[in-house]
Amino acid sequence: MEFIEYEFLPVVLGGDITAYSLIRSFYEEYKIKSLAVNMSLGGPVVMSALCDSIYYEGLETAEVLLPALMEIGEKYSKDKKLLVIGCGDWYVRILIENKAALSKHYIIPYIDEELMNQIVLKDKFYEILEELDIPYPKTFVYDCKEKTPLTYDFDYPIIAKTANSALYHYARFEGKKKVFCFNGKDELEKMLKNLDGSGYDYKFIIQDRIPGDDSGMRVLTCYCDSNSLVRFAAFGHTLLEEHTPSALGNPCAIINDVDMDVVNQAQVFLEHIGYVGYANFDLKYDPRDGKYKFFEINIRLGRSNYYITGSGFNVVKYLVDDFIYGSEFTGLTVADKEHLFTFVPKCVIKKYVRDEELKARAMRLFKEGKWSNPIIYKPDMTLKRRAYAAAYGLNQIKKFNEYYPGSDDDA
Repeated sequence: MEFIEYEFLPVVLGGDITAYSLIRSFYEEYKIKSLAVNMSLGGPVVMSALCDSIYYEGLETAEVLLPALMEIGEKYSKDKKLLVIGCGDWYVRILIENKAALSKHYIIPYIDEELMNQIVLKDKFYEILEELDIPYPKTFVYDCKEKTPLTYDFDYPIIAKTANSALYHYARFEGKKKVFCFNGKDELEKMLKNLDGSGYDYKFIIQDRIPGDDSGMRVLTCYCDSNSLVRFAAFGHTLLEEHTPSALGNPCAIINDVDMDVVNQAQVFLEHIGYVGYANFDLKYDPRDGKYKFFEINIRLGRSNYYITGSGFNVVKYLVDDFIYGSEFTGLTVADKEHLFTFVPKCVIKKYVRDEELKARAMRLFKEGKWSNPIIYKPDMTLKRRAYAAAYGLNQIKKFNEYYPGSDDDA
């Protein structure tokens, strides 16, 4: 495998499919070898020839991550510009909170701490959406410290989820899930009681559950330049989401679409708050009023970021052009090439996508060769990685068989 040396080196924090997708994107665009820093001894990154991998146990904590980054920075920053990318909310938060110290060695392509704390907290995010008249689900905010009385004006079933994903990552309690769906108040109260002793002391979001299955979900990724102008947008129609408790809600099959109304709403939001870098939005189509409702913003590229690169718009190019080369951007580019992204096998899509029109569209894209799986990359497919990809696919089949809801109304 041939590599090209540049004045910069991507430093990717993580070892999962998120990290591998970015490492692959860097190689596809620049033929560059990334440096992966992770806490896993297995997975797609460790077995890849596209990167060098450094292992640190407990890397998700600031006590381990910060000394590790300083050590790596001392070693590599003398010869290279180090562009560091976090593949988890906790990584990104630590990078942002320690920008002053880390900037000695690294280029950190994220917003500052003050803005982060305004928007990653979902209750604050919804306040800004309300101010800008951007649609979002009916929402009640429960304060875990104050034990807010549970009073809200929408019916069951309801959705409950953390307002602070980075803090919630460290919470440990019985029945923990990324997102809960409750059919009655007793179920909600039981979860909140278990949560009480977990160490999580911020807020929980309780929301009206928008009807419809996974295919009602949408994903929107935008890039804002150094002047806080939106320069790129990629809108995706989710076919399926993961349903394991720890990964619930992560898109695992997406078809690129274009919806300028949604892009314009995101543009108003991002330019209003002075955003810089990548932002990733989760939305859902509400059949009751025909509107897309914004659920949350992620201040990093998502787990399914390869839906952008796979469609012909390499996701890392904007980062490099902006933060390494200081390029001037003009206009707004919208990803407009139809493409199927998936990290589940074709048989999973065929079996579990309930929207027949959407399923037929996916099967057509398979047939036309307009699809990609970030894990399956021919130049990097050693025998070991072929075995890993096969096992990964089989595990996805197993997880859908075990966890995918049986009711047409379950999301």
